Amino acid sequence: MPETHQDDVTDLLIAWSAGDRQVQDQLVRKVYDRLHRLAGSFLNRERREHTLQTTALVNEAFIQLVRQDRAGWRDRAHFFAIAGRIMRRILVDHARRRQLEKHGGEAKKIPFEDLERLPAVRSAELVALDDALNALHAEDPRASKIVELRYFGGLTKEEIAEVLGISRATVTRSWQMARSWLYCYLTEDVVVEP
Repeated sequence: MPETHQDDVTDLLIAWSAGDRQVQDQLVRKVYDRLHRLAGSFLNRERREHTLQTTALVNEAFIQLVRQDRAGWRDRAHFFAIAGRIMRRILVDHARRRQLEKHGGEAKKIPFEDLERLPAVRSAELVALDDALNALHAEDPRASKIVELRYFGGLTKEEIAEVLGISRATVTRSWQMARSWLYCYLTEDVVVEP
């Protein structure tokens, strides 16, 4: 993404945070493609017959973003981090509802190889991942935030460092630790107490 485009998005977000609702249409045009790709990457991990479509996920997320009245957007990385978190919540809530409707059971733990290459996440697996991230948050809130920003927000390590105000090296170390922690938590024969 060219630097001028990033600056444009940041300027629009700052104006929007200051209460200028007239910039909303411009902002949508600037961020829609990335939000759509982000939503598509989430849904590609879901089962094929998933009832939530990419455009619907983007629209629902944007409606919730618009409701973030005066969110104090710092820049485009902050915006996409929040958008990723909102999409995660929408998908997890959808998965929990589906699980309760179909099975009436609790989420099961799943084998976990590598978060970046997580194969086709199904509803129960998404719920288990969400539970694992919540448990990680209790242990290490920053590591949990890094996973959320990277996996659900689609941010690079550099963008995460910028959003959290830490070094890229700290992001890398926390990311590696979090992946290991989540692997242990999500592996059936290893139990990690939160």
